[in-house]
Amino acid sequence: MPTTDEYARVAEFRAALRSFLRRSERVARASGLTPQRHLLLLMIKGAADRSEQSTVTELSERLQLAQSTVTELVRRAEEVGLIEREQSSDDGRVAFLRLTPEGERRLERSFTTLDGERRQLRDAIAHLEADA
Repeated sequence: MPTTDEYARVAEFRAALRSFLRRSERVARASGLTPQRHLLLLMIKGAADRSEQSTVTELSERLQLAQSTVTELVRRAEEVGLIEREQSSDDGRVAFLRLTPEGERRLERSFTTLDGERRQLRDAIAHLEADA
């Protein structure tokens, strides 16, 4: 049976995580992004393979969203000039998504603003793991 301390550590972590997410949403909006667009740009820029590009299929998996939802999110971000598509030279059915200079600028603004919050979240994770 979990101890009261274990419940408290998990509760503290969940509170820190929720605080981080709320602050991220506010910062995204202040940078001219919806929270969903902010996450989309972050997932493209921070692609798992470090290529700074992604496909709709990869984004669907990472964001845990239906492909149709991601396709619509991508379409809207493309319309406002935050991302661009480039057809794969290997497979014409595949389009790689990259940030435009405007997408880069807005993501960087929100990303750097959240430096302190990321540190706090890392500390909360370390506290959770250290006491496990």
